[in-house]
Amino acid sequence: MVTTTTAWVAGFRSAVLSPYETIQLKQPRGFRDQTLRQILHLDGGGEAVRLQLSNEYGKEPLVIAAARVAVGAERGDAAETALLPGADRPLLFGGADEVTVPVGEVVQSDPVELAVSAGTDLVLSLYLPEDTGLATYAHTASQNAYAVSGNHVSAAVLDGAEEVDSRFYVTGVDVLAPEGTAIAVAFGDSWFEGTGTSTGTNQRFPNHLNRRIDRGWVVNQGIGGNRLLTDEVGLHGLARFDRDVLTVPGATHVLFHFGLNDLGLPGMTGEPPATSEDLIAGYTALAAKARSAGLTTIGTTMGPYAGTIYPGVDSPEGRAIRREVNDWIRTSTVFDAVVDVAAAVQDPDAPDFIRPDLDSGDHLHLNDEGTRTMADAVDLTYLGL
Repeated sequence: MVTTTTAWVAGFRSAVLSPYETIQLKQPRGFRDQTLRQILHLDGGGEAVRLQLSNEYGKEPLVIAAARVAVGAERGDAAETALLPGADRPLLFGGADEVTVPVGEVVQSDPVELAVSAGTDLVLSLYLPEDTGLATYAHTASQNAYAVSGNHVSAAVLDGAEEVDSRFYVTGVDVLAPEGTAIAVAFGDSWFEGTGTSTGTNQRFPNHLNRRIDRGWVVNQGIGGNRLLTDEVGLHGLARFDRDVLTVPGATHVLFHFGLNDLGLPGMTGEPPATSEDLIAGYTALAAKARSAGLTTIGTTMGPYAGTIYPGVDSPEGRAIRREVNDWIRTSTVFDAVVDVAAAVQDPDAPDFIRPDLDSGDHLHLNDEGTRTMADAVDLTYLGL
């Protein structure tokens, strides 16, 4: 009889930020006497699951009076929040069916025996009886959450639920998978998180990349608007690396996409963009941190963004710096491998611009076909997955 040794690895990740930042791309919110149901599209599967819930940026203790997980039913016109019959399980914390998450803390649930596979929609339902204050959240998740008054964590369908286009409190799902399952972390900005892709359809770059991978998978730690060197939106890349990469169980590889917001966001307030020297130093430091942790590093060139509709973001200076830094990324030995994202999605007749058929419409983010093209540019041998 052959037995397989298992280990906990990351099956899903969601990088979070503070609802109290000055720069807000999505309106933050809180909850009171509401059931919050969220759909977590798993990157990989296993024999059991456990979840991480964060109150890292809350100003009040987060009281969760009831929680359940289930496998989502097939999507239909009225089934966005529907549960697959018989797949509903209580989520416990130290054996208790309720938990209070202190301010600034993260809790991990007890393991739940629930077999899941890559592509499973895991449905998490939380009953939040007290005023939560503004919630720790992932603001550009490309997936709606659903809220309804009262405790309905066991309801098969949440009738009349309010749709909210962010993800709240969830930072990860671990799965009990065969030991040695390799995990890559997509660590970066909106080009990883999925801004510009169709909500609820899982068309983000890591989703497309996972469809090409036969073993192991990629988890998404992108934050829309995130910068490499400066806080807001979210902790900057160098600051959040330990939290969002080094704590990912099973991580073997890390992909980076940073820099666009270091060039563009300052222009919204009339400040100069980051310099090429500072960006190169930041990338070098990030790669060194990853390598010192034993991770294989994969750099990506910054995608084009000329002509974007957002005031102040596009500038001749920023365009020139992007080209200079991209040339350095292509030729540098700082990374173990490089994916030329810019070359894959740029307009061949105007390389500072996204190719029109890949443009989401804001000239800064890719559409569904654009993220697929971006994923197709990755040589899978780089990942070893």
